[in-house]
Amino acid sequence: MYQPLPPMLTPCTGVCCLDERGRCDGCHRTGDEIARWSQMDDRERTHLMDVVLPDREAGRG
Repeated sequence: MYQPLPPMLTPCTGVCCLDERGRCDGCHRTGDEIARWSQMDDRERTHLMDVVLPDREAGRG
């Protein structure tokens, strides 16, 4: 029987515009992180969402 894949974790907010540093204004990922997102494992995605992106949004990264 066919089992659909669970939805992939993503910080995407639908506001996709890279700033002068190459970071998305909506989710704060770099263009490289956006391009690699579907190839990352859950551990990498969770680390970015829980640690890296909040620091960037707060101006610490």
